[in-house]
Amino acid sequence: MIVAATQFAPVAGDIAANVRSIAETVRAAGAEGARVVVFAELSLTGYEPSLVHRSPDLVLTEDDPRLDPLREACRAAGAAAVVNGPVRTPGGRPGITTLVLGPDGTLLTRYDKQHLYGVEAEVFAPGTADGRFTLDGLRFALATCYDNRFPELAERAAADSCRAYLASSVLSADNDSFETVYPVRARDFGLYVVLGNVLGPNEDGVGGGLAGAWGPDGARLADAGPDKPGYVLVDVPDGR
Repeated sequence: MIVAATQFAPVAGDIAANVRSIAETVRAAGAEGARVVVFAELSLTGYEPSLVHRSPDLVLTEDDPRLDPLREACRAAGAAAVVNGPVRTPGGRPGITTLVLGPDGTLLTRYDKQHLYGVEAEVFAPGTADGRFTLDGLRFALATCYDNRFPELAERAAADSCRAYLASSVLSADNDSFETVYPVRARDFGLYVVLGNVLGPNEDGVGGGLAGAWGPDGARLADAGPDKPGYVLVDVPDGR
């Protein structure tokens, strides 16, 4: 299966603009054969926890009509989109939530980030369950940025017969995760790790790109580079 790892610079607080960018990328990657397209943490709003805290209108719902252009793009491309944003939870606070919209535009699953970092804990509610979905017989695990510092998430994914581990993150170019986290999770647990990252300024700093993938031996399989928006493709084979 072809999986696309993406990077772009979200517009802070502009869901409509970000949905347009995400939808365009899904259509483009789908035209090149991608069946799953992975985006960064808070790609729907930009990584702006304080802005989300001040702006309740930035909190989405699972069936939010503002995502309709993305649902249509998934249907047109025949690809699933792994997108992340502030999404309402029953407790009141939003989660830092990954929504997986399937190739037919319907919701395959949601995953709420379990390990919140810094100011996130003042704005968001932590998740309590692991994220999983299956497409074309291939099983995927979901994790979000700081989650990846906790190897037990990847360990549980491998034990649950996941083949690919999809990491939606916000990382600067000098973040040590590119050397000490993602390839290590891949190698230690025999997983394909696919990273969606950001470009441009955000509340945490400046996104460093380098979206891409690592194979089960820990080797880099794809790298989108440090500064250009777009995506790279990686082939995740069916067999373990």
